[in-house]
Amino acid sequence: MASLNVYSVLVVLFLTCGVVMATKGNDQIIKESNCETKMGLPCVLEAFTSIFNTGSISNKCCGELVVLGKVCHSALVKRTLENPLFKDLNPATIIAKSIQTWNNCLALIDSPSLSA
Repeated sequence: MASLNVYSVLVVLFLTCGVVMATKGNDQIIKESNCETKMGLPCVLEAFTSIFNTGSISNKCCGELVVLGKVCHSALVKRTLENPLFKDLNPATIIAKSIQTWNNCLALIDSPSLSA
């Protein structure tokens, strides 16, 4: 239960904090594209855990991630990395996990077995 609370806090920070720390470019992309409203909270939590910790993302949440779009996905990840709470993370590792999660979800959603 405690870990769920920690992840909930991190997700809230993922969505709301970092505005001051974010670069204008990422913040502008997020605002103009309504990035923060395109995924449900459970899927945000799954995607966040998959990228910033260790976990997997469900087919349903992969679908939401793909609908979110690569531009929003990248901007949100980059903005999160700018938050001081994540200063100890290796940005290259997180970006690599972010790309891997995106590519895996895109391949899954584009799979003929799911679209039939």
